[in-house]
Amino acid sequence: MITRRTALGLLAASPLAATPLSKAFAADYPARPVKWVVGYPPGGATDILARLIGQRLSERLGQQFVIENKPGAGNNIATESVINAEPDGYTLQMVNPANYINASLYTNLKFNFVRDIAPIASFQRVPNVMTVNKDVPAKNVAEFIEYVKANPGKVNMASSGNGTSVHLSGEMFMAMTGCKMQHVPYRGAAPAITDMLGGQVQVIFDNMPSIIQHIRSGSLRAIGVTTTERSPQLPDVQPIADTVKGYEASALFGIGAPKNTPKEIIAKLNSEINTLMKEPDMTKRLVELGGEPRVQAPEAFGEEIKAETEKWKKVVDFAGLKVE
Repeated sequence: MITRRTALGLLAASPLAATPLSKAFAADYPARPVKWVVGYPPGGATDILARLIGQRLSERLGQQFVIENKPGAGNNIATESVINAEPDGYTLQMVNPANYINASLYTNLKFNFVRDIAPIASFQRVPNVMTVNKDVPAKNVAEFIEYVKANPGKVNMASSGNGTSVHLSGEMFMAMTGCKMQHVPYRGAAPAITDMLGGQVQVIFDNMPSIIQHIRSGSLRAIGVTTTERSPQLPDVQPIADTVKGYEASALFGIGAPKNTPKEIIAKLNSEINTLMKEPDMTKRLVELGGEPRVQAPEAFGEEIKAETEKWKKVVDFAGLKVE
């Protein structure tokens, strides 16, 4: 018996993918609500971006883009659920740095992200921000290194989960500076930031969208950005590379679908998202969150996914990290 999933897969993989039949699928799409899976709890960078863009897609396309938060296993539970979903355009993936990192960090994944995801569009590339709580006296990266080395075993480094860019940015910092910190993984950025504010953990290398409001309010202190250039949103904060030569990391966000999703649907979503990226209000909001909006073809985003996977593999190998 041919299931709906099999039929859609055959359609996308065959010459019929470019026929009026597949164009009819795209013309009617979406005919019902679309599930957009985010691998973290509400409140983190991936969730903030998904809800911002999902709201505008809902308004433009006349069907709800429903954000489904599915945290756990460093984003892998969410990713596997999308990869195994029907390739019909009604289950989408919030692509984030963990997807690139996990390919080399986890030894027993049941999927290959580069192979099994259909790239649709990228939204934004943002720096991570090295941020400390008020009890840490360091005002810059050099002072922080001195503080950690003078207080062995007393500095806890929070992250939004094992294998995230937040985690790996910190691991790279430790490897390149000789600082020893205890890694404390959380199920997303929001609970990590809560404990940062409460003083249970002392430092985080968080994605800018989820941390910047706390920096601007003065409740947390930014001491470095992970890109080699200063961020326009935090012009007074030095790049970590000014002190730690050769240090660089950034977070690329986008949207994907199960492989074999009809190309006409992918093209329609790509066109809609690229249109959103040019809207003045969306541009302003994305810049406020730390990065310029991006306009890209699916193929270009696919090449970036490959490049990011290779980049973060070097970091994983450099830090000597593996998760079973």
